[in-house]
Amino acid sequence: MNKKFAVAWLIVFVAWMCGSFLVHAILLQDSYGSTPALFRTPEDSQRYFPYMLLGHVIMAGALVWIYQRGREPKPWVAQGARFGVAIALLHIVPMYLIYYAVQPLHGNTVVRQIVFDGALVILLGMLVAFLYRDAPSA
Repeated sequence: MNKKFAVAWLIVFVAWMCGSFLVHAILLQDSYGSTPALFRTPEDSQRYFPYMLLGHVIMAGALVWIYQRGREPKPWVAQGARFGVAIALLHIVPMYLIYYAVQPLHGNTVVRQIVFDGALVILLGMLVAFLYRDAPSA
């Protein structure tokens, strides 16, 4: 691991945590409140917050690692957006569809989860592409 990778990992981690807070604690809070049996109370959630941090650390590191291994000498904006769409199709869309199949979530909640988290991952793909925007070394 080099310094650039470590810095990108940290930046993506912070951005992902902030984005997830916006999506889940603000934009989807009312939706989650409509199915309280599925979710922890805010007080109980605090006990498990270290697991959320660990999960985001792992996801951010994996996102940066995959991107930096597969990037091409092409414009970073389009490449980052494509990468984000690929990650959304690999992770976000299937995850929430599977949750919908096994949990009694409202359909509109699932659609909002997919749209909001999908947009977040696309933005994160663009962020990591921006962080690696110089031409890859041969």
